[in-house]
Amino acid sequence: MNKTDHYRAKLRTVKNWDAFLLKESGLPGPRGNLELAQVVADEGDAALYTRYLAFDAARAPTNSPYEFLAFCGVVGLGRLVAEGQTQYLTNLRACASDPRWRIREGVAMALQRVGDRDMDLLLREMRRWSAGNLLEQRAAAAALCEPRLLHNRRQIEQVFGILDDITACIARVENRKSDTFIALRKGLGYCWSVAVAALPEVGKSKMEQWLASKDRDIAWIMRENLKKNRLARMDASWVTKFKGAKDAKQATRAKGL
Repeated sequence: MNKTDHYRAKLRTVKNWDAFLLKESGLPGPRGNLELAQVVADEGDAALYTRYLAFDAARAPTNSPYEFLAFCGVVGLGRLVAEGQTQYLTNLRACASDPRWRIREGVAMALQRVGDRDMDLLLREMRRWSAGNLLEQRAAAAALCEPRLLHNRRQIEQVFGILDDITACIARVENRKSDTFIALRKGLGYCWSVAVAALPEVGKSKMEQWLASKDRDIAWIMRENLKKNRLARMDASWVTKFKGAKDAKQATRAKGL
């Protein structure tokens, strides 16, 4: 019996889920119990998830065991949306702006459950989120740029369109030191590589357009993507070509030339 099966069997016999989840949360610590959270998302119901979402940042601060309950609630909503209860997309969108990074990661995981069941629904919703605030944009990019979701050419091309829109917003941000901007920038620092690796014949030209950007943060985002091994596996010579060009430009700027 693997860990997931163990947790599933346990939850079907334990009456007090809260106590069990708090004990097995993995928090405080560097990594929450993701396997257990996914089982909770499979086995729970709307009432449970709604109750867990009440553990906000004040009641369940970052890295506390109670944050894990909120995390489970968020991921569970993804299952409900995937099953057709799309009204919970409103709750997920609100959680995308939660101050706790684990809750924001839970939103991406929840949305990926939606994509597993209905990628077109996820694309439509993420198109709306991509016009929202910086953390909503970050959630949209993180949700869509998951390798297991990117197999259909038409859908991947739509992902590129959303990434283009979000990346274009970077140049219009005035406060580049805010936590929300930094979170978006960091997310885009890997998301592009996932999409490009899924459809290189389209993605490389898309990314090349942004590699020519003079915006310092867009340039940083593209450099970070070029570092990802998935792109080297895709086309090592292409990565070397553009990585070398970016390094040369950066060196020139540093010399003031």
